[in-house]
Amino acid sequence: TGPCDYLLFVGGKACGVIEAKKAGVTLSGVAEQAARYMAALPAHLARWDQGLVFDYESTGAETYFRDTRDPRPRSRRVFAFHQPATLHTWLTEADTLRHRLTRMPPLDTSGLRDCQIDAISGLEASLAKDRPRALIQMATGAGKTFTACNFSWRLLKHAKARRILFLVDRNNLGDQTLKEYQNYEPPGSSRKFDKTYIVQHLQGNRIDPDAQVVITTIQRLYAMLRGEELDASAEEGSAFETWSTEDGELRPVAYNPALPIEHFDVIVTDECHRSIYGLWRQVLEYFDAHLIGLTATPSKHTLGFFRNNLVAEYTYEQSVGDGVDVGFEGYRI
Repeated sequence: TGPCDYLLFVGGKACGVIEAKKAGVTLSGVAEQAARYMAALPAHLARWDQGLVFDYESTGAETYFRDTRDPRPRSRRVFAFHQPATLHTWLTEADTLRHRLTRMPPLDTSGLRDCQIDAISGLEASLAKDRPRALIQMATGAGKTFTACNFSWRLLKHAKARRILFLVDRNNLGDQTLKEYQNYEPPGSSRKFDKTYIVQHLQGNRIDPDAQVVITTIQRLYAMLRGEELDASAEEGSAFETWSTEDGELRPVAYNPALPIEHFDVIVTDECHRSIYGLWRQVLEYFDAHLIGLTATPSKHTLGFFRNNLVAEYTYEQSVGDGVDVGFEGYRI
């Protein structure tokens, strides 16, 4: 069908193509153009599969990616190209993460509240449909972090997710989250979560390469992407409050090869009604990962960011009715 712009080789075998366009060109529709090359590979070339597996379209300023082995291969916007070692790992796996997300086993509901069952079931149904962003609304006190421990276990064990990032608003909330993971005993397991999977609460800028759950503030993650050190005191206050009092915008993040876009498969952002605002949004959108938001109080802006994909809703009024939370009356003295 003619020469392609770039043919990608990993381990000496063809695996993908890049369709390159000039800056300013709209990339919608380019995937169809690239598809012509995907199945028409010259016979003499060594290859990983019958056709090419990975499809990139890029202007240099904007890049889209598609894995043809996914159940519903769709182009998705990515911050940068994936690293060759990552593509090699994906090529050697029997199936893709998105395939595995469609085959999750039934949920063991023992020890779970109804609202937690609804949240996990709704999230997994969303992930199976390859929805990139999902929002869980749960009233304060209803067990959002415990719910996150449950679906983290299932994503690591059954979907074979490599690494999950848990973002918190302040460092002391990271301490609480770490304790929740350490105390969580998965159903059917005789060991606590952290005895099976390594959980790291970042206190510096080095992520343990063996950690499967990484807990940190969005402030520290921003500093890491910028290649800068962060004073621990900067994590004591809310990231949202820090931004709202900042004079002007902080500098944009740039690609950091030490923290590639594929470093996390799933990102859980707690108090997400705060973390999606202003400059922090670019930190969330840097990674090529499924994004899960947890909040008790979603705004219209929050719903918009998560593309109106509210997978579970448990309001304060419901929590009081269920006896999970305690009602209150206000008095002016």
